[in-house]
Amino acid sequence: MIHAHPPDPGLPDGPGAGIRVATVPHHAPYVDVVLPDAVVHVGTDARPGSWLDVAHLSAHASEVDVVHLHAGNESLRAPGGMAWTEELQRRGIPLVVTVHEIPPPGSGRGGDLRAVLATAEVVLTLTPGAADDIAERYGRTAIVVAHPSIAVPDPELGAERGLVGVRVGALCDAVPDPAALVRAALSGARSGGGRLRVLVEEAELPTLDPSVVELADDGQLELVRFASADWTGQLQQLHVAVLPQRCGTHSADVEICRDVGTRVVAPSCGWFAHQWSEVVTYGNDERDGLDAVSLTAAIAASLARPMPRPADRAWRAEQLAAVRQVYAEVYGRVAADRSWT
Repeated sequence: MIHAHPPDPGLPDGPGAGIRVATVPHHAPYVDVVLPDAVVHVGTDARPGSWLDVAHLSAHASEVDVVHLHAGNESLRAPGGMAWTEELQRRGIPLVVTVHEIPPPGSGRGGDLRAVLATAEVVLTLTPGAADDIAERYGRTAIVVAHPSIAVPDPELGAERGLVGVRVGALCDAVPDPAALVRAALSGARSGGGRLRVLVEEAELPTLDPSVVELADDGQLELVRFASADWTGQLQQLHVAVLPQRCGTHSADVEICRDVGTRVVAPSCGWFAHQWSEVVTYGNDERDGLDAVSLTAAIAASLARPMPRPADRAWRAEQLAAVRQVYAEVYGRVAADRSWT
């Protein structure tokens, strides 16, 4: 039996105060900002995924009141199917799940999500569209909470009107043909009277498609190498940011662009347009692949519109406080429910 522990005198009062929460992952931009101040964050950076290990979960069950799984593709494969959820149930540890990514129908990747949603005491997600998907496909009602701010604009950094940016790297399942995507983006930037910047993380530059490098060498586009720590600044310099992936449900990049005032052109997969009204959609998903014509048109249309203003910081702070309040109340309720079982 798991009990909510009385608050430590040194901890803030309020909903969820003193409740010990293990998050999976232990740290991530969203996880770090939404965790209420009053709860006790259990775990260490040394073993960030330890709570997905059944043996660790069993050995340390008495040290945690709630496990909160932020469900994306990486974390969903790790639990090992039913064994992890069964151990949570056997130990009486309530599971809270925030669904960040929903596998596409027919992809064969939905089994672990089905298992954790069947076990979860409370399910949350980030957009109404995702909540509808979860209800239709998994039979669970999800609470919709916003994705709050995770970035602050640099007041010294300006944006260039007409500048379109797209991040690419090595060929992968999410972007199986980077060169085709870049060519379509280049056409859209030119049609809209702008120019294209291809952003490549330093470590991925050696694996970049040679034809993209050739376009840069010919002066048709700008190739910019960046370090991951500089990503927010790179997005802030753009008029339009293109999300290149053909799979996904929500995107932290959409929220960064909202914070810094960069319009987003996002693929038709997932619910990116439900995150922010300034998102323009183009055709790109796992079933039909890239619709290059629609990407070109979406970029040209986006360049015809002014750059959005950065999100109001006071409003973003209120939004974050409301999200933290929801999580605090959820933790308090599930911990209290289990204390009576």
